[in-house]
Amino acid sequence: MSAEAELSAVLPREGNAPARSPLPWRRIAADAGDRALPWLLPIALLALWYTGAAQGWISPQVLPPPQFVWETLRDLAKSGDLWLHVGTSFTRVGVGFAAGTLLGLVLGSAMGLSRSFEAYVLPTFNALVQIPVLAWLPFVLLIAGIGEPLKYILIAKAALVPVALNTLQGFRQTPAALREVGDVYGYDRRQQVLEIVLPHAVPTLFTGVRLGFTKAWLSLVVVELVASSEGLGYLIVYGRQLFQLDLVMAAVIVVGAIGYAIDRLLDRLETAVHRRQPGGAVP
Repeated sequence: MSAEAELSAVLPREGNAPARSPLPWRRIAADAGDRALPWLLPIALLALWYTGAAQGWISPQVLPPPQFVWETLRDLAKSGDLWLHVGTSFTRVGVGFAAGTLLGLVLGSAMGLSRSFEAYVLPTFNALVQIPVLAWLPFVLLIAGIGEPLKYILIAKAALVPVALNTLQGFRQTPAALREVGDVYGYDRRQQVLEIVLPHAVPTLFTGVRLGFTKAWLSLVVVELVASSEGLGYLIVYGRQLFQLDLVMAAVIVVGAIGYAIDRLLDRLETAVHRRQPGGAVP
């Protein structure tokens, strides 16, 4: 055999050349780009805000400069007022969200397990959920007064709706084949629910809980804007009444940051729940 033939036998042919794996630095750069992408728009808006305030495009009475807002936020944190209002808001949303979630799970489970109960309740429920929180405020105000129960009831109502609807959907999405397997093994209704229906409904239930918290957090701010003497929503109203828009912006930033952080936490928990399900699929 000639030297050229031996060399061609050892070297891989062009069509069969193994695919080269991407270099480590390219993978790191791609991951860094993916992580930085969601921050591009907030950074651009902050830069536009800062530039507009520095160049006088926007009146400070309309939109205060970022440094003024930061100083106000720092002063609130140092004085302890910020933590007082945050703690009050967390207490309200915690009680209302827990009550609404519990009632939503019970109502959704009852509709999911009984077609006749669903036929009686679901049409009226769908009609009532179209009424916004503020529309319920005068009616609940007559019943519960202007104290803390008013806020708990409205927050619970906001959380109840997505939890109940997602619970109903979760109970109804169990494959019929699995129910038939349960019948073959002689499962009673309790075993069918606990061992077949509920495990497949958990991801949808968790999605409902996540949406329920989002609705509860938004309703908390709305309720505190209308009837409250403490909380982040009250802080926004107080700043508007005094025409201290730096205080308003500081409170808005805190509301958005807390809501975003908790939503990210629930998103991670939801992903972990999905991975524990059969097949380990993540939506």
